[in-house]
Amino acid sequence: MTVFRGYLKVVRSNWPTICLYLGIFIACTILFQFTAQSTDEETYQMSGMNIGVTDGDDGELAGALIAYLGSIHHVTELEDEISVLQEKLYYRDVDYILRIPDDFYEECVSGGKKLEVTSIPGSYSGIYVEQQIGSFLNNAAVYQEAGFTEAEAARALEQREAVRVELADYGNSSADEAGYSYYFRYMPYLYLAVFGFVLGDILWIFGRKDLNRRMMASPVPVRRQKLEGMLCMALFGGAVWIILTTGAAVYYGSAWLRSSNLEYYILNTLALLISSLALSFLVGTVSPNRDALTGIVNILSLGMCFLGGAFVTLDALNVKLKNVSRFLPVYWYERANDILTDFPVLTENARTEVLEAAGIQIVFAAAFFCAALAAAKYKQTER
Repeated sequence: MTVFRGYLKVVRSNWPTICLYLGIFIACTILFQFTAQSTDEETYQMSGMNIGVTDGDDGELAGALIAYLGSIHHVTELEDEISVLQEKLYYRDVDYILRIPDDFYEECVSGGKKLEVTSIPGSYSGIYVEQQIGSFLNNAAVYQEAGFTEAEAARALEQREAVRVELADYGNSSADEAGYSYYFRYMPYLYLAVFGFVLGDILWIFGRKDLNRRMMASPVPVRRQKLEGMLCMALFGGAVWIILTTGAAVYYGSAWLRSSNLEYYILNTLALLISSLALSFLVGTVSPNRDALTGIVNILSLGMCFLGGAFVTLDALNVKLKNVSRFLPVYWYERANDILTDFPVLTENARTEVLEAAGIQIVFAAAFFCAALAAAKYKQTER
C-alpha cells in the first residue's frame, strides 16, 4: 500500500486548505441562512414611518385621519410654524409632514382638494403614506355620498377592520425547513474547491515526470497503483461527505432527520460527490503545474456555482444563462435541491425530476472520468 500511503501524505499536507474551506462553507451557510430568515420575517410586515401632523381643523374626521395614520405609523402632532417643521424635517425627526387645513371636511372630502404634504427630498417613502391618505379620503367621500354626516363618517372609518393577509400553504412550501436547504445549496462550492485543490494536487505531484518514471519502474504493478490511488480518493471523498452529512444532522437535528425527503437529499449529495470527484480527477490530470491548478479550480468552482444556482438562485437567472447552466452538473444538483425544498412531500412528478437530476450528475461524472483517462493516456504517450 505504498502508493496509498503516499496519497494520504499529500492529503495530510493539504489539511489547512481543507479546514479553511470547511470554515468558509459553515460561516457562509449560517450567515446567509439567518439573513434570509430575518428578511423573510419582515417581508410581509407593515413598515411604520415617523410622521408629523399639524391639525388646523380639530374636527372629528381630522381626528379619525390622525388615529388611522397612528395605527400604522409613528405620528407626532406639531405646531404649525414653518421654522419648527423645517427643523424637524432637517434633523430627520420626522420623515413626512402632513398639514390638515381649516374646514378639512368641506375642502378635502367634499371639494376634493389635496392635502398639503412635505417629505424628505429624493425619498420615495412619501408615496406609501400618500396612498394611505388617499384611501382614507376616498372612503370618507363614499360615506358622504351615502348621506353620512362628518361625525358618522368619522365613527365608521374608525370602526373599519384592518385587512388581514394569510399566506396559503398548498403543500409545496417549506418555510420551516428552509434552514437546511441553504446548507445543501452551498455544498457544491465546498466539494469543487476542496476536491479540486486536494485531489488535483495529488494527481499533479504523482504525474510529474521524475516521480512517474520511478513508479513505472517499481515492482508494484501499474494497475495496483491506480487502484490504490482511486481507493484513497474514494475514502477522502467519503470522509468529507460523512463530515458534511453528520454536520447537517447535528446542527438541524430532527428538522432534517425527520424530513420525508431525507433519502433524496442523501442521494443528491452522493451524486454531487461522484461528479465533483470525477471533475477533480480531470482537472488534476490536465493541469501542467500548481499555479495553473489554482486558477482552473477557482474558475470552475466559482463559475459553476454562480451559473449553476448555488450563489444566485435559479429563479434569478435569465433564460439564456439557464440554457448554458444545463451543461453543468451543479445546475442539476441545485434543481433537485430546489424541488426538495419546495415539496416537503414529493409528488410523483417531483420525485421523477429529482431522480433524473441525480442521474444526469452521474452521467456528467462518467464523461469527466472518460475525459480524464483520455488526457492521462495522451500525456503518457508524450513522455
